[in-house]
Amino acid sequence: MTQSTTTPAGTYRLVTVNTAPDRAKRLIGRVVEDVKDTYTIIHAGNSATIEDVQKTVEDAQPDVLFTASMWTPEESQKIIAIAKGIVPNLRTFSLPQGLQVDKGPDAVVEYIKEHLPSLLA
Repeated sequence: MTQSTTTPAGTYRLVTVNTAPDRAKRLIGRVVEDVKDTYTIIHAGNSATIEDVQKTVEDAQPDVLFTASMWTPEESQKIIAIAKGIVPNLRTFSLPQGLQVDKGPDAVVEYIKEHLPSLLA
């Protein structure tokens, strides 16, 4: 097998929707570092409330939006609907409710990394 010196596939602007912005930045920072050889991901913003999603998405114009595990599936659907109303072809990803509380930050990072290839394909 030959060693590849390919550049990362595209640059993706990511917005997170997380009531703990510092934690979101920390966890996404870990993901970005771990996948930097494959993807260039820029954490373009965080919305701490559902009410702020519209402004955050309008300002950041992201390619990808993640909803954190503190949101219920219904809240995540509402967030995604708001965001896609602004950026129709937005790629979205919702962490399972309770993942951070039940399994901790390492599980969140691994879950995102596991699902990132299919999300960005």
